Amino acid sequence: MGCGSGMGAPRGEEQNTSGHKVFCVKFQREMPGLDEVPFEGDPLGQRIYESVSKEAWKMWVERMKMIMNEYRLNLGTAEAQDFLLKQMEEYFFGEGAALPPNYVAPKAKN
Repeated sequence: MGCGSGMGAPRGEEQNTSGHKVFCVKFQREMPGLDEVPFEGDPLGQRIYESVSKEAWKMWVERMKMIMNEYRLNLGTAEAQDFLLKQMEEYFFGEGAALPPNYVAPKAKN
């Protein structure tokens, strides 16, 4: 975290450097958007830039890590990349990315 006046976004809400705002598909309210288009040149990347908040993107990154680990994806393959893109599209614009079969969430730390 950088230096500053201490005045920033409300707790729990991400700021962006571009001032880009979106009506977030996950939170259903206006929020700071991503600073740049993910997957430049891909229609899904543009759609995410226009409709997904920075906070929702952080949530996706955590979900993506779990998906990559549980499915043991090798992102060096086109099949794994396509699978992950489909999961991302479902997460933001569909019914949500499906959890892997037999997935058990880690227990919360006390």
